[in-house]
Amino acid sequence: MSEAKRRSVGRPAGATKASGGHSQSLVRGLTLLEYLSASPLGLALSELAEMADLAPSTTHRLLQALQSQGFVTQESEQGLWRIDVKTFRIGNSFLEARDVVAKSRPFLRRLTAETGETANLGIRDGATAVFLAQNESPQMMRMITRLGSRAPLHASGVGKALLACMDNDERSALLTSGAELARVTKNTLYQPEALEAEMAAIRAQGFACDREEHAIGLHCVAACIFDEHATPLAAISVSGPMARIPEERLLALGALVRQIADEITQQLGGQLPR
Repeated sequence: MSEAKRRSVGRPAGATKASGGHSQSLVRGLTLLEYLSASPLGLALSELAEMADLAPSTTHRLLQALQSQGFVTQESEQGLWRIDVKTFRIGNSFLEARDVVAKSRPFLRRLTAETGETANLGIRDGATAVFLAQNESPQMMRMITRLGSRAPLHASGVGKALLACMDNDERSALLTSGAELARVTKNTLYQPEALEAEMAAIRAQGFACDREEHAIGLHCVAACIFDEHATPLAAISVSGPMARIPEERLLALGALVRQIADEITQQLGGQLPR
């Protein structure tokens, strides 16, 4: 029997082609999930098709397949597509495996119990902070962040804490990339020189303050959790309305948030920076 015939025995006709087609569909579907995960407000079919360089009909077919398995959902009013619960669970399972989310939850509950305010945990993704866990304040007026939502690093408490503790070259590249930093509110620090001065102050005191820089009327204080190389792994924060967190309380909460962030670092086997 020839080598060619030996290779083909037991293989259904067209198997190679079908396998390649399935792989291509899988890659395309995962690409759509990536685009959707980076767009928390959702994307229209036409936008997704253009971003993925696919025909609208192909994009729609892939989205329907993902929807049938619970990975994406379509908003009925505007027709926008978003990631659904199953996608979040898969992503969250990776973070749980790293222990940072799972081991931080009791500390977030403790922060809320001791402060009466909402406690959050976030990580860095590029130039944004992504919120992965939250323990809500029992107060009627409280800060609530949708899990998976993002905030600019330079315009949020968690983001500023992560930004301040980054490698100097990496931080400098982000702040001087040429892209204009968004001024989210009138209080947002968006000029590189002012931000560098703020970063030095954050490193000196061990926590970052957000004074209505992400949302008017909201104060936040955050501190970093570090990995075994003393590199920022995540950050926790406490946030609430200015009426309950005036300037003097903001600084007092900073010391508590830093202390609890350090305890999480130790729990994870991390190393505090010297």
